[in-house]
Amino acid sequence: MKKHLIVLLLTSAFHFTSAQSVPYVRGDKGPDMNKILTDRGIQISTTEGFNLMYNFHFDEAAREFKWLKVEFPEHPIGDFLLGLNEWWRIVPDTKQTRYDDGCHLYMEEAIDKAEKLLKKNKGNKEAMFFLCAAYAIKGRLYAEREKWVKAAWAGKKAIKYLDDSRGEENINPELLFGDGVYNYYSKWIHENYKSLRPLLTFFRKGSKEQGIRQLEIVANNAFYSRMEARYFLVQIYAMEKQPGKSLVMAAQMHGMYPDNSFFHRFVARNSFALGRLNEAEVYARELLNNVDSGKYGYGANDGRYGAYILGYIYHHKYRNNEEAKQYFSRSIEFALENDSKETGYYASANLALGKIAVAEKDYAQAVKYLGEAMKNSEKKSSVYADAKEELETLTKTLKAAKKKK
Repeated sequence: MKKHLIVLLLTSAFHFTSAQSVPYVRGDKGPDMNKILTDRGIQISTTEGFNLMYNFHFDEAAREFKWLKVEFPEHPIGDFLLGLNEWWRIVPDTKQTRYDDGCHLYMEEAIDKAEKLLKKNKGNKEAMFFLCAAYAIKGRLYAEREKWVKAAWAGKKAIKYLDDSRGEENINPELLFGDGVYNYYSKWIHENYKSLRPLLTFFRKGSKEQGIRQLEIVANNAFYSRMEARYFLVQIYAMEKQPGKSLVMAAQMHGMYPDNSFFHRFVARNSFALGRLNEAEVYARELLNNVDSGKYGYGANDGRYGAYILGYIYHHKYRNNEEAKQYFSRSIEFALENDSKETGYYASANLALGKIAVAEKDYAQAVKYLGEAMKNSEKKSSVYADAKEELETLTKTLKAAKKKK
């Protein structure tokens, strides 16, 4: 996934500080235009918008953020938060593109306003933050669309402004967010993608361990950036083969934002990875029910997770191959709908159906499924090895049976 190259470059989306004061009253004289981010009243006043956004109530969140554009028309905060809201519309299924233009437009507006603030005051750390954050989101989106030149350019700009914005003590620990993401992914990519290593020579070296520690500090101590750090940690823990940690954090987030399909999906996935099949079954059924009912934010991406988990449970726990076949087939259908044949669930579902077909002596179907599992899995993976062994055994069996005739 080359998009992770850009993610490591895409530094922070937030550098806010914690807030403990009364909400900002709209229409008041207002704070210093150079200190909007650190105004505790405004932070409190935007909290509801963030909660709505992370719970996938995007239209309501947009209404909460739009007042910032009216109240502070020359400041980038309103445009940036509205653009971030558009980005989170994309998160449930990053293959959809209908929100791309809106996200880019808001971020361009934020960049334009931040540049004007910086011209007025070259040392304006807040303006640098918004330039860093807006370019980061644009880069993440370009990476999703595999527009690598634009993504790399945006990432480079984001890093420049991240470095320029250092030294402002009152925006820590939020400042750690960008460093944490960078430190982890720069090392992760070096370890997993040899072809991309030459590009990394242009950037400073990172440390996965340090990156995780920094993100954990942000996740536990920051205000606005807390949820963004947790969004990354849920994925990082899973990649680092720490499903227990990923599950704890995903469960917390799912409890806070039950309509957020991303965290719902990871609760199901990690419960399954840990062998907690009773819990995984509940979450998987919820995922499928939400997909089938057309609940906002749920789609084929969630369906392939839920269907595969249920297929596995019916196959191995309930020993009900008919139900298992139905769910494995649905998982494959969802993967095809979402253009996700390269994912592990697609190959694993084909492998499972191949084994069931062998057991049922439906050899033509078995060959089809096992071949598809091999075709769409890494040669070093256990799925590929298992499918290859199964297919070779089947071939020998069929040849022996043919000779006897």
